[in-house]
This record gives sequence, structure tokens and C-alpha cells, in this order.
Amino acid sequence: MTFDYIFKNATVIDGTGAPRYRADVGVVAELIAEIGDLSKASAKQVIDASGQVVAPGFIDTHAHDDAAIFDRSEIYPKLAQGVTTIINGNCGCSLAPMALRPGERPPTPLDQLSRDGVHFRTFAEYLDAVSLSRPAINGAFLVGHSTLRFRHMADLERPANESEISAMQLDLHEALDAGALGMSTGVFYGPAQATTTDELIAVGRPLSERGGLIAMHVRNEADQIEPALHEAFAVSSTLHVPLVVSHHKLFGKENHGRSTHTLALLRQQARLSPVCFDCYPYTASSSTLLPSRIKDSSRIQITWSKTHPQHAGRDLKDIAEEMRVDQEEAMRRLAPGGAVYFALSEDDVQRILASPNAMIGSDGVPFQEVPHPRMWGTFPRVLGHYSRDLRLFPLEAALHKMTGLPAERFGLVGRGRVAPGFAADLTVFDAEQIADMATFDAPKQAPKGISHVMVNGCMAVVDGEVVDWHAGQVLRRGQ
Repeated sequence: MTFDYIFKNATVIDGTGAPRYRADVGVVAELIAEIGDLSKASAKQVIDASGQVVAPGFIDTHAHDDAAIFDRSEIYPKLAQGVTTIINGNCGCSLAPMALRPGERPPTPLDQLSRDGVHFRTFAEYLDAVSLSRPAINGAFLVGHSTLRFRHMADLERPANESEISAMQLDLHEALDAGALGMSTGVFYGPAQATTTDELIAVGRPLSERGGLIAMHVRNEADQIEPALHEAFAVSSTLHVPLVVSHHKLFGKENHGRSTHTLALLRQQARLSPVCFDCYPYTASSSTLLPSRIKDSSRIQITWSKTHPQHAGRDLKDIAEEMRVDQEEAMRRLAPGGAVYFALSEDDVQRILASPNAMIGSDGVPFQEVPHPRMWGTFPRVLGHYSRDLRLFPLEAALHKMTGLPAERFGLVGRGRVAPGFAADLTVFDAEQIADMATFDAPKQAPKGISHVMVNGCMAVVDGEVVDWHAGQVLRRGQ
């Protein structure tokens, strides 16, 4: 048998959490064809992986690359850190279904998905556009509840009525038919803050009928996190659908240490219904400009500002002093914009990362002048800093959190494992060298230690250089 590629002398970590082993990995077309001793086999290209790990390509379970997937410069940070699949449409925000009038902008945070206002009237139209663009990496997609509200409600400051709920249900049906994995919510943000629990359940009814999941940015991640989690449990349990809690964290000094209790709640609920969560490996979050977060943050760094773009990357405190106003007023003057908020506990971050139900998601936001470093460093940081250096968990467990577990929970059939018959999405790295290089002051830096990234059997990255920008596919639910 002749292979297209053979990775010889590899240390294989297969994504299931099982112990590593030495073997050769043979690829034919888009699939892993054989694993074992292939020393006597021939291949069009043989790659010596001695001293390196061959792992499944990483799955970013929480991305906001809905428009960035069309943009080489914006999707490069994911490829560079070994990500081969992204889950888009999180936090209630998706590019479809949306119908903007000329000159109209959607409300924040929907307006952060795209730099030039690109949007699509139907979910099928959007997925077809992504597919026709031949993206650099694989994309799987959620439809945003906030997007549905914006599409069908003239007044977002109240709960939806019956006719509006019916219209949103129809759009959710269409999105699921087109291949959406499920629906996401962002009741923390303005466009959906008036949403009731009953509205979430009613709009989500098509998920029960079609087998979709729900990913929820819960209503509160600070003092009221427990009732917010119970709301998410109630929605998913009533609908009888799997739940993914988005970027689980505890915000503000007064809430540090509470992850012991929230993780116990999540474990308890997981015994009753399918529940897991994603998280990122940093003690700072990033969001829109939120004056309510000033008092709970030890530092706030501006990531972008529409009115004062020159302040991107600077501390809000310094900007306020220059403006001779307090930080709240400075934030109002900078709006619309975004910021990094230093308000999380390292102990909580480690406890959450180490949970067996934790998946890794970057929550990176593209199109920002000085983004949170998670956009460039999430996955190598987990593998290098937390697994190798701090020994928080074995490398096998770390990789399971970013490959096999998310593939299983999001229903990505044939992905997330190094096994014959699975898609040849592979990341090859040096376990002793892999490290994130992105910092808060200099975030746009590619990691080190990753030698090859393969997407659908095509070599996409070699030593940090992209050699194929069109190896990705749209991954539709059930396919």
C-alpha cells in the first residue's frame, strides 16, 4: 500500500486519554489509513516525527471566527497553534440569520463578529458561503439566540411575544436543517438581557425535535453565578438536550474560590443530563466595555475603541488620568470598544481546567488591534505551561480536553482521534518545547514547538508557515 504521508517514529497520543505509544501514522487522501510499523511501506512524503507527538488537530470549542474564517490573516492564529476545527456562533452571536438595512449595524456584541458588516439572511446561505470559500480550517456552527432576537424583534428591551417566538423557532429549524450543531445564548449581553427562562425554552424547542445542543453564556459569572447555572440546567433539562456552559469562570475578587462549589454543581447536574463546559487558561477575561466590571478588576486593558483607536493596548486607568475623568466616564468616551479585565483567580483557573468535564476554548475575538493573548496562545499554553511545567494534568488528559472530548460532545463524527478511518486532522509538536509566546502587551505572537498541522489529509502548516489555505471543510450536524 502506498500512503500519501507517513509520520514515522511518532509518539502517538490518540485523543481518548489513553497512554501514549510509539508508532508510524499513515495517511491516504483525507483519512488516517493505518497506524503501526510502516517502515516497509512507501509514501509520497515521509515525515520523521522522532521525538515529537502526533495528536489529533485541536478543536477550539469556543470561537468567534464567524467572519474571520473568510480572512487569512485573522484565521492564521488558530492554524499556528494547531487548531484544525473551530466551533463558531457562540455567546448568542452568529452572522445568520440576519437582515441588515443599508448602513445599519447590529447591537453590541453582534457587531464584533465582522469588520465590514458581512451577514447572511439564512443559515444555509452562510454555511454555503463558508464552504465555497474553501476555508483554511474546519468550521462547525451554532445559531445565536441574540441574532434571532435581533432579526425578529424591534424592541429588544422586553421578552419575546408568541409570534416572535414562533418566527425564531422557524429560523432555528432552518439552521438545524442546514447543519447547525445547535443554539447558543448570551443572556449576559444587552440584546438578550430581557429574555426570560421561558423564552429560552420556547425558542429552543426545535433543538429537542432535531437533536441539537445548547451552549450558554450564562446570565451572571460573578455574585449570581449559582442561579445563572441553575437557569442553564433548567433550560437544557426541560428541552432534554446536551448543555455546554461557555467559558466557565468566577469574576471578581469576592467570588474567588467559588469554583469549588460551581464545579460540584456541574458534576451533580452531569449525573442527571449531558453537561460539560469550556474554559480558557488565563486569569483575565475579555469583553465589550462594561462599566459594571471596573470595581471588580485589578487592571483593565483596552483592546479596541471605535472613537479613540489610538488607546488600544493601554490601561484604562492611564487613559482616564489623561482625560481627567474617572474610569467609568473614560470607558463611556471610548465606547464602542472592548477590554481585557484582570479579575480572575489562578486557583480557580487551575481547578476549572483540571475538571474532567472541561474542554478548551479560546474565546478569542478577531479584528482587534491588541487582542487578548488567548487568540494566539490558548492551546500551547495548556500543553506547555499547565500540563508540562505545572504538571496540572498529564499530556494525554490535556489533549483529550481539546480533541476527543469536544468531538464527542459536539457530535463531530470521525474527528478528534488518531485512529484508522478518522479524518487526518493532525498536529505534530515537541512536548518539551511547545509554549505560548503571546502576552497581554504583545499578543500577536505565534507559539513555538509546533512543526506540522494537517487538515483533512492536506499539509496546512510546516514550521509555522501556512502551505495550504484551503484544506478546511464545513462540518454539518450529523454528517
